[in-house]
Amino acid sequence: MKAAVLGYGTIGSGVVEILEKNSALIERQAGRKVEVKYVLDLREFPGDPVNKYLVHDFDVIANDPEVDVVIETMGGTGAAYTFVKASLLAGKHAVTSNKALVAKYGCELLEIAREKKINFLFEASVGGGIPIIRSMFSALRGTNIKSVTGILNGTTNFMLTKMLKENRDYADVLAEAQALGFAERDPSADVEGFDACRKIAILASVATGKFVDFEDISTRGITDVTKEDMEAAAGLGLSLKLVARYEAMGEKAGAFVCPAALTSQNPLANVNGVVNGVLVDGEESEELLFTGPGAGKLPTASAVVADVVEAVIYSDRTVYGGWTDEKLQVEDISGIRRQYLITGTGAGAYVTEPMTRAEAEAKAAGGRVYPVL
Repeated sequence: MKAAVLGYGTIGSGVVEILEKNSALIERQAGRKVEVKYVLDLREFPGDPVNKYLVHDFDVIANDPEVDVVIETMGGTGAAYTFVKASLLAGKHAVTSNKALVAKYGCELLEIAREKKINFLFEASVGGGIPIIRSMFSALRGTNIKSVTGILNGTTNFMLTKMLKENRDYADVLAEAQALGFAERDPSADVEGFDACRKIAILASVATGKFVDFEDISTRGITDVTKEDMEAAAGLGLSLKLVARYEAMGEKAGAFVCPAALTSQNPLANVNGVVNGVLVDGEESEELLFTGPGAGKLPTASAVVADVVEAVIYSDRTVYGGWTDEKLQVEDISGIRRQYLITGTGAGAYVTEPMTRAEAEAKAAGGRVYPVL
């Protein structure tokens, strides 16, 4: 099997590294040898061994019948979408780590894969190295999933952990996250919750088999969280985290992304730093916790390579059907009655009786409210 890697950045270079280093292991597991034939990138890499694979024109890959698997690690929804769609239409399996691509175009790309009896796989698009997509598709078959709750953004989890443990302000920990490379110069995708929103939309689509549109999900980031809020929550035995959540609601889906106050009984309360965590609650399986590195070169690349192996093993059929283009209506679950943590009122932090978010905000009278989970 010949593979082409689109993009030689952090993840793409990790994929090439693992495919070469673990070549014998992968051949044993997949039953066939997997070789990198091309790496597509607009840049040059003087002195890098990748030059023996490097091409600058996608058509070289698209028109080569020897290429069986295309691995997209470019990011974005422009060229990445064009190239992945063209690969699938040409009968080539496609693997991606691109959550924006999957969240926006997953329905279309999965349908093409089904029609062509090939695979479009995207384990690394959610949770980095955590095998959450594969687990939900296969290990939880036959289970009615009631809810999926995740800490799905390592940058914001790192920042909130620093704010609490080191008593630091939001702006201060953001600057450190940027200096360490955890946050981009424009951090809005992370801190405004957009990254987590796309990821929970993917998980909700996997859970339901229907299209959950990320644009329908109520999303709030961490920009208004203060170190005083963190301290107040801790004083009440709660942990503030940026949480993405899907809840089954009959023929509809409930979903949101926002900072939430987790009780000490919530398994996600102890997920700190850049680690991600996903809590899946099934009627039959009960609660299952998945944790691990949510980003990073080799953890994410390992998830990509696992999909490549899967595509090789099931090269003659579609292994996961994914979801259909039937759109599932998303409800703003702020109307569900639950407890809220109220801070910033001058009267001290406290947890309310069960009420709607609107009632909690009215009660806070200008303070900040966080759902208690």
